[in-house]
Amino acid sequence: MEYLVGQEPHSVDDDLFKEPMKKRRRSDRDQRFRAFPSIEQSALKEYEKLESRTRRVLSNTYQKLIQSVFLDDSIPNGVKYLVNRLLTLIEKPPLDPIYIGLFGSTGAGKSSLINAIIQQAMFLPVSGESICTSCVVQVSSGCCEQYEAKIHLLSDQEWKEELKNLTKLLHRTEELDEWDRDDAVEEAVWKLRMLYGVGAERKSYEELLRAKPRGKIPTSRIITLKAEEAGELSVKLDPYIRTKRRDWDGESAESHIWPLIKHVEVTLSKSELIPEGVVLVDIPGTGDFNSKRDEMWKKTIDKCSVIWVISDIERVSGGRAHEDLLNESIKACQRGFCRDVALVVTKTDKLHLPEYLRERKVGKQAIQSQREAVLERNEMIKLQRNRILKEKLKRKLPTESKALGASDLVYTVSAQEYWQQALLTEEETEIPKLREYIRKRLLDKKRRMVTKYVTEAFGLLLLTDSFNCPENPPNEHLHMSGLRRFVEEQVQLLEKAIDQCFAHITRPLHEGVRNARTSYRRILGACLVRSRGNQGFHQTLKAVCLKNGIYASRTLPRIDLNEAITQPIYDQIDPVFGGIFRAGTPTGSALMPHIDAFKHSLQEKMTEIGIRNGWKYDNYKKSFLIQEISAILGGLEGYILRKKRRIYESLATSVQNDLKPCYEEAAQITGKKACEKMKDVIRRGVDRQVAEGMFERAQERMQHQFQQLKNGITEKVKGSIATMLTLASPQGDGLYKELADVRSEYKEMEKLHRSLREVAENAVLRRGMQEFLLRASPSKAAPPQSMHLIVGAQHQGDEKPLGSQIVRITSVL
Repeated sequence: MEYLVGQEPHSVDDDLFKEPMKKRRRSDRDQRFRAFPSIEQSALKEYEKLESRTRRVLSNTYQKLIQSVFLDDSIPNGVKYLVNRLLTLIEKPPLDPIYIGLFGSTGAGKSSLINAIIQQAMFLPVSGESICTSCVVQVSSGCCEQYEAKIHLLSDQEWKEELKNLTKLLHRTEELDEWDRDDAVEEAVWKLRMLYGVGAERKSYEELLRAKPRGKIPTSRIITLKAEEAGELSVKLDPYIRTKRRDWDGESAESHIWPLIKHVEVTLSKSELIPEGVVLVDIPGTGDFNSKRDEMWKKTIDKCSVIWVISDIERVSGGRAHEDLLNESIKACQRGFCRDVALVVTKTDKLHLPEYLRERKVGKQAIQSQREAVLERNEMIKLQRNRILKEKLKRKLPTESKALGASDLVYTVSAQEYWQQALLTEEETEIPKLREYIRKRLLDKKRRMVTKYVTEAFGLLLLTDSFNCPENPPNEHLHMSGLRRFVEEQVQLLEKAIDQCFAHITRPLHEGVRNARTSYRRILGACLVRSRGNQGFHQTLKAVCLKNGIYASRTLPRIDLNEAITQPIYDQIDPVFGGIFRAGTPTGSALMPHIDAFKHSLQEKMTEIGIRNGWKYDNYKKSFLIQEISAILGGLEGYILRKKRRIYESLATSVQNDLKPCYEEAAQITGKKACEKMKDVIRRGVDRQVAEGMFERAQERMQHQFQQLKNGITEKVKGSIATMLTLASPQGDGLYKELADVRSEYKEMEKLHRSLREVAENAVLRRGMQEFLLRASPSKAAPPQSMHLIVGAQHQGDEKPLGSQIVRITSVL
């Protein structure tokens, strides 16, 4: 019942007589299951059938109600509520997409990994010395025969904003030698040359506004490409998402508009490997200089329910880049929808055998081949990185976090060996294991969605059928008024419980502020110092100031002064903040369990009233009330998650707003020793704001955001439950007395509701049979070896090499 708590309801005047959307054809629905093994397909088809039949019953009920009130001058509020609820359920999407973000530095292997998962070699560009993916690319499978790509461009206003900042950044830098230019200036020059040609970097903002871009820009700001084959689309898409070296002057018209590209959506043809409803997102670099692209980069991360941090085998140990990306992913767990974080180590077929054997500890079993060494090394990497990642997550997330309970936190994959299989088997490359993970996530989400959908629909049919009850018990009005008083009392208790829940953040916030006051100078100094001195750094620092303390590039490390100096506060609040927004058993620090307890108290009260007073005349109404409370309060979760991001970011946002004047002052500095002068302005500005209570204001603003969330929850609960109780009041109070007869629809819905248990039991039986067959099946043999290495060792044995095992595919249903 999302619209009651987070969105505006359907407009009755516009939508009351609206035709429900048409259902998908059976042949199209069947295509969605091509990516699943036959056993999992059977379970999905049963759930799909349940959902489809439920939609049909709801549609029939909707049509009957519309016909029964069509000629009336005024429609009672209760009927409007009911009709809108039916229409909302009918038009509810079958399944919200699952976004899986592949988050990594240039060259980490994100594109290669996606190509292997979708079984399309070289479909997305693979990073090399001169080529890399230059924008966010979303890849999903559809039900059509064609392949399609939509390239979204910056709007005219968005590009003008970036153009203004690029020209400011380049102001008075034309006299610099190439070697004295820093990366920020190089990227700015490159963008302007790509779009306007050589020499554009020397033109003013006004001159560039009048200049004609080299590439053709559609007025819709969307470029659509279609092809019959994957390879054909890849060739068409290639110029838009590949970035060449900056000294390369591309001739293709498509590559000229690269600086305008915001993001790309690719839809594959019917896939037997990636199910419809899953979106793989290639997220390059650490943001973008353009504000809109950088905002979209962060929102893309936040909407991912799963994040895979991608790092190649050579950089995973000791590399700073993947540590920064891990930290950003953990923040996404705090502020966004992410529930699962994993480290995916790529290029794991690479190993220099003599060096590995020299560093290998004495006393281990002899290594007989390159393959055995790779498998042993990969298993060791898994154990080490799994322990390190789990410790890192424990410091930032609550102990009950789903990410901490994941069975696999680290994967070791090889896209190259997936195609060649000269050294490893297909399963040992762990590409099939990632596909299995994707399928299990989708299966579980589909099961939960259909169960909730059928149950909610059954509640609506219960009430609709009860409207035609010939009589009402004489004391029902007393029951409803008593229930209203009880709800008011429970809402007050809920407000107190939320206050107590949010109070847990006060102490760590206070300690974090104290830590920030004592450490901000050291942190700021580290951000403003470069090992090679100020050579070229003053342009990067200017870019930081132009963007109010943030410099994000697709290829360079992200700089965020506001986040950096507030990090001591985040270090203190992170575990508590995560605890507040977790799901789990009722405790003083978790929010959702208090809302669940509120829900159960109302449901128990209704059951008690029904038993004590013999609510036999209107048992359906009682059942509806119990079900509708679940729908109302269940919708609150989405509202809370949307507010959570604003609360979490309020600290850095508050600091950024306070420091904006000093950033603007620093950005205006030019001439000799400009870098040192800018640093001095920033240091003095931060010192002044800290002395005036900058961190304390950030604390107050976060606490104010928590207070606003509490007020929003209680207001929405009060309003939604009051509407529901009005609907369930005696028929003379806002309800229509003679609605259409929907007894046949109710009986069919009752059967569908009962069949939920049967479908779940069938899924359990299939899973047990599947596990039995897998246990009984023989292990796959290793690939043929072109060269078998015999290495002298201390011990000989017949043990299997680590990592050579079958990956069991099981359903979560």
